[in-house]
Order: sequence, then structure tokens, then C-alpha cells
Amino acid sequence: MIYLKAYALTLVVFFGFDLLWLGLVARRFYASQLGGLMRDNINFLAAGGFYLAYVAGIVFFAVAPALAEGSWRRAVVHGVLLGLLAYGTYDMTNLATLRNWPVAMSVVDMAWGGVLTGLAALAGFWMTRALS
Repeated sequence: MIYLKAYALTLVVFFGFDLLWLGLVARRFYASQLGGLMRDNINFLAAGGFYLAYVAGIVFFAVAPALAEGSWRRAVVHGVLLGLLAYGTYDMTNLATLRNWPVAMSVVDMAWGGVLTGLAALAGFWMTRALS
């Protein structure tokens, strides 16, 4: 039951921060970098699938080990590393295979992936501990 609680709490934090980032903070940056590659309408099924699966990864690889050890630092370190690896896989593959993929896009997106995943793991850890 604790892991379902951790999942729900981490999902809310991850989705909330990413919504703020993509919708307000970095919206113009992504549009300027990706231009015509961006869809007019979001594919909500694909986005939802990503959020549900990725947050399960955050809980499995970062939040659960941190809860077992009682270490918020483990949540942050594992979260940041997971974010860099996951977002890096996407961004570096695009950089390697897509014509005119912007380097700045990869750098910013990878940094955001690390920060976002680390924050979500930390918040998931703290909130789960507080509510358990």
C-alpha cells in the first residue's frame, strides 16, 4: 500500500511541475527549437502513457530504495540519475539521428529531466514518509 501512495504522490508532483515547465516556463523555448516538428494538438494517450510508466520508474528506482533506507539523499541522487539517463536517451538519440535537431534542445531538456525527476523523487519520498 505504501508504494501505491508513493506512486500517486509522485505522479501529482511530477505532472504538476512538468505542466508548469512545458505550459509556462519553457513553452516558447520548445516552440522555437522544434518549430514545425511540434504537433498542433497534444497526443494525450501517448503523453498519459509516458507519465504513468515513467513515474512507476521513479518510484521503483528512486523513491522505494530511499524509503527502504530512510534517505532523502538517495531519492534525489537516484532521481537525478534516472532523469538524465531517460531524457538523455531521448535527446541524444534525436541528436544522433534527426537532421537539424538543436543541441540546445538536448542540453536544456536533459537538464530539465534530471531536475524534474530528482524533485519528484524527493517530494514523493518526503510526502510518503509524512503520510505513512
